[in-house]
Amino acid sequence: MTELRYTEEGNIRVIRGSIVIVEGFKNCLSGQVVKFGYGTRGIIIGFDEHEAQVLLIRQQEKLKTGDKVVATLEAFETIVGDKFIGRILNPLGEALDGLGPLEYDTKRPIFIDAPSILKRKVLNKTLETGVKVIDTMIPVGFGQRELILGDKMTGKTTICTDTIINQKHTGVICIYCCIGKSQSSLGKVVQLLIDHDCFKYTVIVAATAAAPSGQLYLSPYVACAIGEHYMYQGKNVFVAFDDLTKHAWAYREISLLLGRAPGRDSYPGDIFYLHSKMVERAAYLSDDLGGGSMTHFPIVETLEGDLTGYVQSNLVSMTDGQLYFSTPLFAEGQRPAIDLGLSVSRVGSKVQWSAVKKLSGALRLEYLQYREVLRVSKLKTSGQSEEAEEQMKKGGILSELLKQDRDKPIPLEGMILILYAYNKKYLHEMMLDEVIKFQNEIFDYAQARIPEVIKTLREKKALDENMTKVFDDLLAQYIKEVKAKRPKEEVEEEESKIGVDVLDQATTKK
Repeated sequence: MTELRYTEEGNIRVIRGSIVIVEGFKNCLSGQVVKFGYGTRGIIIGFDEHEAQVLLIRQQEKLKTGDKVVATLEAFETIVGDKFIGRILNPLGEALDGLGPLEYDTKRPIFIDAPSILKRKVLNKTLETGVKVIDTMIPVGFGQRELILGDKMTGKTTICTDTIINQKHTGVICIYCCIGKSQSSLGKVVQLLIDHDCFKYTVIVAATAAAPSGQLYLSPYVACAIGEHYMYQGKNVFVAFDDLTKHAWAYREISLLLGRAPGRDSYPGDIFYLHSKMVERAAYLSDDLGGGSMTHFPIVETLEGDLTGYVQSNLVSMTDGQLYFSTPLFAEGQRPAIDLGLSVSRVGSKVQWSAVKKLSGALRLEYLQYREVLRVSKLKTSGQSEEAEEQMKKGGILSELLKQDRDKPIPLEGMILILYAYNKKYLHEMMLDEVIKFQNEIFDYAQARIPEVIKTLREKKALDENMTKVFDDLLAQYIKEVKAKRPKEEVEEEESKIGVDVLDQATTKK
């Protein structure tokens, strides 16, 4: 059976970089696909009664004025499918991994409205990132939008990759959207995910710096559409946009070529609408719609720590919290370099495990007080009071607990054990190197000795008397084993080791 399609023809009037002005169309649709021949494609992003403004999304030939343009009354849609998992594709649905063409189930429009309030339900599940400082003090729930911002090279992408690695046994489908990054940066992320066997549940949508600005503009919308395909199947989806700064730059370039009036920082006035409509598509759907969710981690780059930039402040206002990465903290060796004074999760604490909430309630205040005492200590030339020394020792342990190596997420049960040991002052009996070792091995140590208790903890998500008794016995036995391995001279220095080490290290880094 022959398929009938409505088509129109026009001609190129003006070419401005990635923007082509076409005349002769009698009907236009925003987002409509147009063809220039030999594989060159574009979409209509503006029109009036005389002309249509077309954004090139793939250019296979050199265009010139007067060339014929063909359009059908079809909006741009992206292919989606269950077999996308484990694949790398560009915003046009073309495979970039050399594994052959993508097999898709259907097509989805990329510009759609976010689910209404009536289609959503209250957040009630924790997205486990595996990062101690996030899961304990800045928790994130399924369906949340948590902004990640900071200067270059402060570990923003690492948080997203750590979160992806931590979903290995959770059933969460992950989508990493690369926007405007170099090919080598994308290659590092791909290799990391291969090394940790993450492609069994991960999709990568990539528009590198070498891609046309049209593909940079479309890439986050395509990632959203693929995520929605899984979300409406009742699955949980995690999407990382790396990063929306490059997306804003691409849209600014497109808008200036279109002759639209520039506003603050030369961005067009609708840049706020552009991002808000996209991030609001993150949702936790009602049970009637399958109960699926999509969680967004948009990344945005700051310049010299300026949070008040136009795009940055826009995104802060449209997300449910932010993680701010501090360059000074990064330089001091505090990794991840998350500034707890400027970071917040506005809804995540409501879905936090009660065990974690109980143990981590006062940690943020304790840490911020420690940072202040540490700052004052660097300025003092005379000795400290006993109270300040005790606070320095306790803060030094806490500071060490919040450090974490990249690509090594920790399960929540392990974090609970660490926090319990800290609150019960078991860690105060250890030296600094022993605290570091404790964090790395305590979960495996417990898993080998009390596996049923660990299993019960995940089921209940709360501590009871029996669990605390078992934990006390476990930690007492661990410390006994640690002390038995110490050389005699180290035992004599045990009491003051941590406080002195922490102060010396901070002074040296300063």
